[in-house]
Amino acid sequence: ITMMQKLKKDGKMTVYCARHEREDYEDRRYYRSLPTHAPSVVFQTRVQQGDEYGWQSVSTWDLFAHRRVLVFSLPGAFTPTCSTYQLPDFERLAPEFLNQEGFDAIYCVSVNDSFVMNKWAKENNLENVQVIPDGSHKFTDGMNMLVDKDNLGFGPRSWRYACIIDNGQITDWFIEEGKEDNCEEDPYHYTSPEFILASL
Repeated sequence: ITMMQKLKKDGKMTVYCARHEREDYEDRRYYRSLPTHAPSVVFQTRVQQGDEYGWQSVSTWDLFAHRRVLVFSLPGAFTPTCSTYQLPDFERLAPEFLNQEGFDAIYCVSVNDSFVMNKWAKENNLENVQVIPDGSHKFTDGMNMLVDKDNLGFGPRSWRYACIIDNGQITDWFIEEGKEDNCEEDPYHYTSPEFILASL
């Protein structure tokens, strides 16, 4: 594993990434490679209403305002690393984030629709991690984490990352190495719950 670089930006935001990728996440004149605040997006979710399900619009304001939350994003529901390790491990370690570290919520974001995300959550018996469907990838694009995965037939998807959002402001980033379109590998280290807990 390439040595981790803890990069402090603007005295406020910390980026955990591979050392050799430090320059990719530094400010470059008027261009920021990473946003400092969560983008304003409205998610279309399916929620249970009595015995049936219906559509409900949920904004980033609804999710992040006046709260300190952990967001992790992954390439897709039901994919191997996401289903075998990342999602179940966050669910297993959720009490440490919520009770010991004082987070108000843990959200899993993926470029999938609400039907897929709800089914995935149900199959994983989620009680602590909440899923966010970013089917139109507007949130992922606003986070500058959208990549093409045409090599797998996926289309636009999220690069694997995590971040801490405090009242809409991003205070910490955790980004897997090698972010690029059609990446042949699926690295998983900096966004594991174990790594994040050790970094807090």
